[in-house]
Amino acid sequence: MKTSRAFQMRFVWALLLFCPLGASGQDLKPVPLPRPQTNIGRPLMQTLKDRRSTRSFSPKKLPAQEMSNLLWAAFGVNRPDSDKRTAPSAMNWQETAIYVATAEGVYIYDAKANELNPILREDVRALTGTQAFVKDAPVDLVYVADLAKTGHGSAERDMFVAADAGFIAQNVYLFCASEGLATVVRGSIDRPALAKTLRLRPDQKIILAQTVGYPRE
Repeated sequence: MKTSRAFQMRFVWALLLFCPLGASGQDLKPVPLPRPQTNIGRPLMQTLKDRRSTRSFSPKKLPAQEMSNLLWAAFGVNRPDSDKRTAPSAMNWQETAIYVATAEGVYIYDAKANELNPILREDVRALTGTQAFVKDAPVDLVYVADLAKTGHGSAERDMFVAADAGFIAQNVYLFCASEGLATVVRGSIDRPALAKTLRLRPDQKIILAQTVGYPRE
């Protein structure tokens, strides 16, 4: 009997959610995400009306489809015949990587392949911010700028990479407002500690973090 790709992806996602994790993500395989649903959502003006920051989250996990839709909205490829994204990028550097921290470990979103690449088998959510709620919310996104992809001679580089992360964060805000999710963008992070845990290079800089989940009832 043939097994559908959708069923296979749900099975893989379930394994990652419930299998215990160790200290390294090197022996894990990439997690394919379902195709993002680009035909859903509320009208833009209603979404803008409901956009807000929330600091109270349910621990309920996001299903694979919701995660796919969220990450595509954040910084997915929206023109299949190119590598253009849902958020603008200065000079088309596309220097921002989205690290996805969950209870199971840390992954990097691969927009072109529409999958999550595991890098660390450790729950680092508590390190993604100084607020208490970050350790219990299901997803903490960390926006990391790879300065090696930017023009090192640009005097305005720091402003550009900060703006790029801000565009992504706003996309997440609008998606969450549309889908009834809670979110808040955060700048209070122990960056040296988190960078060390994520094994970032010196030219990789943590810009912002953003918590996403269901609102606590």
